Amino acid sequence: MGKTAREKSLRDLDSHQASQEPLEGRHVPLLQDEHYHSVAFLAKSLSDENRLRIILCVSSGKKSVSSIVEELGLSQPLVSHHLKELKRSLLVKIERNGPFIYYELVDPRILEVIRTLSTVATDLLTARKTF
Repeated sequence: MGKTAREKSLRDLDSHQASQEPLEGRHVPLLQDEHYHSVAFLAKSLSDENRLRIILCVSSGKKSVSSIVEELGLSQPLVSHHLKELKRSLLVKIERNGPFIYYELVDPRILEVIRTLSTVATDLLTARKTF
């Protein structure tokens, strides 16, 4: 989408918010061009089942690698690999305490994203007739 069209869509959104008139038939972007890369990066970080399980595990508080391994029944190298990816994508943060490293979820809003994706996935798969 060209800059002029994008600006027009954003003006349409602004005028809609001001007037509260429906935008039927108009294209209103959910993302600005500069956000596509960031959103895709985050989505890729959430695209692995083990990473999702680890996110949910550390969402309840700080956990060491060994406690995550024990709780999820995954190997230590696998958990360490996924924690490295989650840290790289800024979804988990670390806290050092002596020789131990603890991981926790950076932003609880990510849980809402996961819940929403779960609901959409369930709805889509329920409606699917063939595979």
